Amino acid sequence: MTTTAVVPNDVLRAVRIGLRLSQDDFAKALRRAGAELGEPNEASKRLVQRWESGTSKTPRGVYARALERVTGRPVEALGFTLPLPMARVHGDGKGGHDMETGAGGVTPAEVGVQPAAQTYSGVWLSRYEFFSSGRGDSYEGKHYTVIVQHGNRLTVQSLPGASSNPDSPLTLDLTVDRNVVTGTWVEQTATDGYYNGARYHGAIQLLVEPTGRRMTGKWVGFGKDFDVNTGPWELRLVDRSTSKATLERYSQPPE
Repeated sequence: MTTTAVVPNDVLRAVRIGLRLSQDDFAKALRRAGAELGEPNEASKRLVQRWESGTSKTPRGVYARALERVTGRPVEALGFTLPLPMARVHGDGKGGHDMETGAGGVTPAEVGVQPAAQTYSGVWLSRYEFFSSGRGDSYEGKHYTVIVQHGNRLTVQSLPGASSNPDSPLTLDLTVDRNVVTGTWVEQTATDGYYNGARYHGAIQLLVEPTGRRMTGKWVGFGKDFDVNTGPWELRLVDRSTSKATLERYSQPPE
């Protein structure tokens, strides 16, 4: 008899922690959002626990819309198992940030959990560089992020208001193998910004320094002409704590 492993939804958990909400507060926010949308729901702490534990993998439509309203992120960027999308190319050439997903969403990789030698949970400063072909210059993106660790899996989620570019939440789904960190990234740009709310994604590989306080490497992604672009990416530990007070302190744009 074949059984399917239950994989925790660390993306949703990281988003909730980033919003500085308990599971009960998150459920209350979902109920309020449902009422505001004219679609009352019965979200409960138990339901949030089922989502985060991976016991329940796909939210019903009424909950999906409430989740998007509360988090400000499309449901496919919240770690749920959804149908694979068709990818389409966004118009401007923001380096590896130019592929935009369709409405169907992304199925997160279900990686077998193995013990990790180091604990990486905490607040980290994320910094990457990219070349914008549309503007003919190089730019830098910085976010304060919170890392949630489950075995050898790391979920990285930007904190509210903690981006050098307004309203551009960032999520990374990473796997640790000794000092090598590999995974994917997703960034949602501001609707009123240069990239008009486009959602960009790609791959990333980092090396962890011996101190365990810094990861450096490269991102990769596709440009508008289907060329493969890359650039540097760094994650630097700024605080081991993930307490509410700590997350509030770093919920501001990095200097």
